[in-house]
Amino acid sequence: MSLFGSIAALLCLVCAWPLKSEASVHEYTGEKFISKGNAFVVHGGSEGIYSAIPNQNESSIAANGDAYIRFEKITFKRPKELSNFSSVIQAIIFEVDDRETIGGSVYGGQRAVCCTADLAKLGVCSQGEIIHRPSTANPGWPQVFGVSFGVDELTTSLQSRSIQITKTGMYNLYFIHCDPHLKELAVEGKSVWKNPTGYLPGRMAPLLNFYGFMSLAFVILGVFWFSQYARFWKEVLPLQNCITLVITLGMLEMALWYFDYAEFNESGIRPTGTTVWAVTFGTVKRTVSRLIILMVSMGYGVVRPTLGGLSSKVMMLGATFFLASEVLELVENVGAISDLSGKARLFLVLPVAILDAFFILWIFTSLSATLSKLQARRMLAKLDIYRKFTNALAVAVIVSVGWICYELYFKSTDVYNEQWQNAWIIPAFWQVLSFSLLCVICALWAPSQNSMRYAYDASEEFDKDDTMTFIKPSPMATKDVRSPAEVRTLHGANEASNGGLEEDKRE
Repeated sequence: MSLFGSIAALLCLVCAWPLKSEASVHEYTGEKFISKGNAFVVHGGSEGIYSAIPNQNESSIAANGDAYIRFEKITFKRPKELSNFSSVIQAIIFEVDDRETIGGSVYGGQRAVCCTADLAKLGVCSQGEIIHRPSTANPGWPQVFGVSFGVDELTTSLQSRSIQITKTGMYNLYFIHCDPHLKELAVEGKSVWKNPTGYLPGRMAPLLNFYGFMSLAFVILGVFWFSQYARFWKEVLPLQNCITLVITLGMLEMALWYFDYAEFNESGIRPTGTTVWAVTFGTVKRTVSRLIILMVSMGYGVVRPTLGGLSSKVMMLGATFFLASEVLELVENVGAISDLSGKARLFLVLPVAILDAFFILWIFTSLSATLSKLQARRMLAKLDIYRKFTNALAVAVIVSVGWICYELYFKSTDVYNEQWQNAWIIPAFWQVLSFSLLCVICALWAPSQNSMRYAYDASEEFDKDDTMTFIKPSPMATKDVRSPAEVRTLHGANEASNGGLEEDKRE
């Protein structure tokens, strides 16, 4: 399949995506139990939840101050051939700080979730059930709810209930059974997780206000840029048209993210259509931004009229980056349920990171060549703006590398998502950094009455070879080789000519 065919297929997939996706409403559609140690487990969800706010009076039903986890129509099903015995299934909800209260071991041996015969003999638990102890920091937790299959029963249901959250924390839900004979057991139904201010998961909740502020920031930048653009529209460069496109895409992206989070917070159902378009506009903006920076680094529109043979390579790199980024962002955002990021997504991050590194290498290599040629030709106005542009990019790259190191440290030391309240800062930082760089570019290349002095001028002959010839040598004179007789004859003729001239003068 060609590259353009792949892009078309991706756009068709985006347009055909379902209109809605479950998010804070965790839906279970026949998930199978997986063996973990001596237990069989289904992960029901993990979200950061803030404690309930008493006497909260809000016009919105979602933002009424309640915080809870609610079970709705949760049913367990087993095959008919495994219905000739009784068995117990349990649901356990615990805050991440209480994780050590789950499971146990005999005399420091291997830790087990299900109570073994040896532990049962010690009287610390009942064989075949989850081992858990009351939390000393959070009385009444962890909370365990059980349901059992009777003989010949194919289904059993967990009673619908709401568990009120009175302490802020990262909460986890697991469905567990300890019977190795209970194979092919499946769970159906849903659980609803709610924060005091709405249905947004705790990690995402601060992003609602953040995208609101970013939308306002883009509007302010847009007002400045478009006013300058309207005043000096006759002096506008092709580069400034590209910057206008990036600002427009940024305004649309921030607005879509804000409406996506606002609807999610109000209904508990994430609008997939809005999410997909927000992701797509953001990916297009990042791709166009990188291509513009690369083309400017090569001198396009300022010191050279075209990219020549590099155009196809630049477009190929941009299209590849768009595809890799779009897939990564769709996986990260569309249908995201829990406040956990899967390790399986790492292979999607690597191509984007490699392409970004290639962009940076190509940009700074091109900038170095452009600066050298500008300095050699003493184009001082363009040299000054390119030096400022290079400094801004260098600062952005250094800050990016530092933040990546911090992000790796943050994720490596936060294995259990205990720092979930600060996790929103990581995606927010990249938005702030890209917006700051855009502001610097807008300040450097803002439309003005002097814009045309930065435009390409054919008389500057920028693309000619660096070794210029300043003095054109004259053709060498051909030496006359004559015989002595010819020289004497020529000398006599010259004397006669001179004598004639003198005669004329006397007359």
